Amino acid sequence: MLTRRRFLVTTAIAAAGFAVLASFPGLAFAQEPAATVDEAELLKPGVLPDMALGNPDAKVKIVEYMSMTCSHCADFHNKTFDEIKAKYIDTGKIYFIVREFPLDPLAAAGFMLARNAPGDKYFDVVSYLFKTQSQWAFVDDPLSGLRNVSKQFGYSPSTFEATLTDQKLLDDINATRQHGADAFGITGTPTFFINGKREVGFMSVDEMSAQIDPLL
Repeated sequence: MLTRRRFLVTTAIAAAGFAVLASFPGLAFAQEPAATVDEAELLKPGVLPDMALGNPDAKVKIVEYMSMTCSHCADFHNKTFDEIKAKYIDTGKIYFIVREFPLDPLAAAGFMLARNAPGDKYFDVVSYLFKTQSQWAFVDDPLSGLRNVSKQFGYSPSTFEATLTDQKLLDDINATRQHGADAFGITGTPTFFINGKREVGFMSVDEMSAQIDPLL
């Protein structure tokens, strides 16, 4: 299913003139990922600035690797994240970092729009993309869906095209994805690291709170 969708998405984007997104690297995994990772290594800056919310000095630091076309990621951000944000991020108890791990070219395009959104609206764009995922990620004309999203955040036709043909930004997003795979064994999304402890898949408010509260 993913392979077929990747093909359709790649074809749609390339046909629209954004062939730069048609080249999408695969990943190879050598071994089963560890249950925990070195948190100091995890928090080192990458080729792109981390997108983060909350208090950098908080006791609890959460890193989420996600894909914009992942339905489980959308479920987390639509059903869990706002309450976690109000309960822990806005109160300074946790520092929450998002990192890009696109599963296909369309997900990469979504991240590119979020990164380049006028007015530093990364998290606003991500939230909107997840809330409207069915309207752009799983349709016959995904490019038009993304174009409609971009209009909500101040993109003009020219800046939209410039963003989706920004080879440097695409390379950096793919490098972030590759580093997540190579250094931390990311094999799917969402993958969370809570003070270095790996949790894979959708987490409810109660499930995430149960991991956070003992660390505070």
